[in-house]
Amino acid sequence: MITHDLTPTRPDYAGGSIVNLMSSIGEALGAAPSGYAPLRLLPVEVARDARRIALVVIDGLGAELLNHLGTESALLAHCEDHMTSVYPPTTASAITSFMSGLAPQQHALTGWFMHFRRLGAVTAVLPFVARYTRSPLRRQGIDPAALIDAPSFASRVACETAMLQPDELADSDFSRLLGAGARRDGYRGLDDFAARLAAFVRGDDATRYLYAYWPELDRLSHLHGPSSPAVAAHFQALDRALGALLKAAKDNGTLLIITADHGFVDSTPAERIDIGPQSALAQALSLPLCGEPRSAYAYVQADRQADFLGLAQQTLGDHARTVPSQQLIDDGWFGLGTPHPELKPRIGDFVIQMNGTASIRDRVVGEREFEMYGQHGGISAAEQRVPFICIRP
Repeated sequence: MITHDLTPTRPDYAGGSIVNLMSSIGEALGAAPSGYAPLRLLPVEVARDARRIALVVIDGLGAELLNHLGTESALLAHCEDHMTSVYPPTTASAITSFMSGLAPQQHALTGWFMHFRRLGAVTAVLPFVARYTRSPLRRQGIDPAALIDAPSFASRVACETAMLQPDELADSDFSRLLGAGARRDGYRGLDDFAARLAAFVRGDDATRYLYAYWPELDRLSHLHGPSSPAVAAHFQALDRALGALLKAAKDNGTLLIITADHGFVDSTPAERIDIGPQSALAQALSLPLCGEPRSAYAYVQADRQADFLGLAQQTLGDHARTVPSQQLIDDGWFGLGTPHPELKPRIGDFVIQMNGTASIRDRVVGEREFEMYGQHGGISAAEQRVPFICIRP
């Protein structure tokens, strides 16, 4: 079992986060400065001098997990340091940062479940479905571009770019929107993923930048927990597949960067706090909880605002700290600079940040049951720190 580092950790947007990584890559490829400094670990000139750049994002491979599983791995051997993710450290927010080059402060995608004011509903943003159903909102005539206005990274750079994603994601609403301007390629399975990466590393076409995404480690970590044998076995398969690319990248002038969107903690259903519809906490809310099981956004009824902090403490005790949402914006959790006008409405009145390895959950009518043994999206170092694996040409 992994001994998780639960130290509260804020993203380092001043030069140590995945947003800064995208600034290094973006400026090297001709993008205008985003307002975020380049990554301290990757000077712009290093990226600019490479013939091509491949960014491989392994969903869920936090720095802690890599250190635990990768003792003799090629990936750990080429890991130079760690970066921080964004807040919350979760796929919806962090992948949007990779695909736009911006922090949540500017792109305003703040978690798996989000309340869009213009839609009047809580949605699961990546599949773009209402929380209570699996039916895509596009089938109901709703264009995601009317709600999500983050620019694509490909539209900001001055070169040919491509995205490599699983077949089932490559043509999704989210991929088409955040991948606008890039060639979108799908793959089937790890062998196909590695073969297509190898072709790019060799320079088989004129594409200068590739964003490649692998989600299976995240799925297994949710289902079984990051400390499980299933996750360990999958990591070994990944290390073999990607390790074979490292020398080819160096020999062909390709800057190969491998990282993740977030880390994980083991968190079983027994550690979950369920908020039933008749509980005092639920009765004080005006909407279902949004965000993540480790960082939940609470929309509170107007006449319960004054006593909500006390009610949360009474209900959750030492399992959570509850913070006014505006305080987290002011303290720089979501990013630097001017916030997106929809950021505050998308994080509710209070944020419930879970301590230890606890999580929180409520249910809406029609929502399916889904048990998880691994979680992310919280404030711990285990969730926040991701590896910076770099092969320099």
